[in-house]
Amino acid sequence: MPRKLALILACSVLVWSFSFNVQALPILSVPAQTVAPDITLVRDWCGWGFHRDPYGRCIRNGTVYAPPVVVVPPVVVAPRARCPYGYYLGPYGRCLPI
Repeated sequence: MPRKLALILACSVLVWSFSFNVQALPILSVPAQTVAPDITLVRDWCGWGFHRDPYGRCIRNGTVYAPPVVVVPPVVVAPRARCPYGYYLGPYGRCLPI
């Protein structure tokens, strides 16, 4: 039994000594330094102070997008002629006797 325990301990120390390259749980890590890029990125190729609207045009930042106003013309229905009792509405809107 002690021999088995010593073998397990020796194997675990050997595996532990070769596992320093694994980054799953680094013990001491060097803080990553962020460097500002040399290129200034602009949004959607419009340039400083501009962005694209829903139609793909470049507009100045701070501009509020207002959708186009669509006015639907009212539907005009001509009044239907009423015929007196005993007549019906015939072709061309004429009252004809029954």
